[in-house]
Amino acid sequence: MLRSRKGISPILATLLLIVIAVAAVIVTYAWVMTFTMTQTSQAGAILVKENVRYYSVDTTKNRTEFTLRNTGSADAKIVAIYWSKTSFSATSKLVVTEYTTIPATGVVSVESSIVITIKWGVSGGTITDTEWLSGTTYYYKFVTEAGQSYEYAERAP
Repeated sequence: MLRSRKGISPILATLLLIVIAVAAVIVTYAWVMTFTMTQTSQAGAILVKENVRYYSVDTTKNRTEFTLRNTGSADAKIVAIYWSKTSFSATSKLVVTEYTTIPATGVVSVESSIVITIKWGVSGGTITDTEWLSGTTYYYKFVTEAGQSYEYAERAP
């Protein structure tokens, strides 16, 4: 009676294993491609610091001017700027409310630059220092509309 029972043939078993393996590879490939495309599109903008300039208009109007270039593959819009006298791991960061951008929209296109001028000593803003101090290192954070942030430490001349 045991001799009358037969299993699947070795050829059929081999073909079944090959089909299962190919299906697993296709599913994995589809997931990896979807994940890669999603991550790449989210990280499309890369802002690189080109220049920083500290200057004074007169004795009460100090400015810090940043030039940032977008070397990524998507446009970016600056929506917030923070500064601190200590690193951003500390809680003492302040929001910059008085600044201008060129272009005025705050959008930096792919392979173009944006000039951001931070105004110090503004009475209605949250900047509490009236001027930058020579030799002091300031920490700046630029936040884009997509939620990316770029931090730069700069020492005033």
